[in-house]
Amino acid sequence: MTLGPWFYGQTDLDWQAYEMAAELADRFAQTAAEYDRTGTFPFAHFEAMRERGYLALTVPREDGGLGAGVHAMVFAQERLARADASTALAVGWHLYAVGKQAASRRWPEAVRRRLFGEVVADGALVNACASEPEIGSPSRGGLPRTTARRLPDGSWVLTGHKNFTTLAPILRYFLVSATLAGTDEAAWFLVPRETPGVRVEETWDSLAMRATGSHDLWLDEVHLPADALLEPARDRSAARTEGWLLHVPAVYLGVAQAARDFAVKYAVERRTVNPPGHPEPSSRLADRPHVQRLIGEMDLALLPARHLLMGLARQWDERPDWRPHMADAVAACKPFVVETALGVVDRAMRAVGGASLARALPLERFFRDARAGLHNPPMEDVVLSNLARSAIARAEAGEGAGSSARLQP
Repeated sequence: MTLGPWFYGQTDLDWQAYEMAAELADRFAQTAAEYDRTGTFPFAHFEAMRERGYLALTVPREDGGLGAGVHAMVFAQERLARADASTALAVGWHLYAVGKQAASRRWPEAVRRRLFGEVVADGALVNACASEPEIGSPSRGGLPRTTARRLPDGSWVLTGHKNFTTLAPILRYFLVSATLAGTDEAAWFLVPRETPGVRVEETWDSLAMRATGSHDLWLDEVHLPADALLEPARDRSAARTEGWLLHVPAVYLGVAQAARDFAVKYAVERRTVNPPGHPEPSSRLADRPHVQRLIGEMDLALLPARHLLMGLARQWDERPDWRPHMADAVAACKPFVVETALGVVDRAMRAVGGASLARALPLERFFRDARAGLHNPPMEDVVLSNLARSAIARAEAGEGAGSSARLQP
């Protein structure tokens, strides 16, 4: 790429996060394929991240963390994903939950500070558990089937079943969405792992992102204190299309970059024996015109995807007054980057040839992992529908695409 990390890393915090991720990535690259092959959870990776302080990346500085904003998080996560997409995607959901709360301060302060303290001191992990077998992705709306019943003393009892619970083998806290019994309202509850009635069923056996530990979570009459209720789960002001969700496309950009880098290296090092009488006894794969075209197409595709992702992350951090106007663009970033990743991985495999299908090479893993992005939020059909509605609403209001009106806080 003509614009490398030097172009996008603009602050000391960016580079602190990036260098931490790069150091971890060099280690994880040695074991990523084995975890993918076995489908086992990479506990050793998370111990390394705990020791290095990476799990506290998005904890505010005043609470002992690094204080990374959206851009520093995205910058680091893309680098980590080049080595191990499963680990990057999994830890990204933890960083997202912590960073989102660090920015919004919507939870009771005592609960938030206690959780942040455990993340810093012990490497405690937390993730939201919202998907359910009966309702699918929560990004499509709908009330959770998981229910929360309030007792006379103000405490709660939760019952339900969640799936796609990423990090399930190692989470200390589950953020569980539940419908308040007898209402059409839902809320988030903080559920400690050791609470009686909490059970993880190891169901994750996936084509892609095989080492994320995204098992099923069962809650059987789980009793929780009154302060376990954290915030509403369907509050439109806390939409999932906020800047912190950019950690998802960051992972798939990392997968694409890894595929491109491997293909270029392979093409440079791979030599074929030419037939007798040829001017050269051997030639490099990289010298073939069709391979050069594929390499050029990969870089051409990666450039706008990286610029869009990093630019949105930077603007989210630096221009809070623009955020209400950025929802569509932030949401659109994920399907755009994922489609880019799918195309880049395909071209990388074409450049390498039939050898790209071999398990001995990482390209078949990149190919499978890139497919997972199609099923991460925000969902493509929802994004396209929202983009269309916004375009129609602007047209109805007499606003053109080239409007010179300045954004107002």
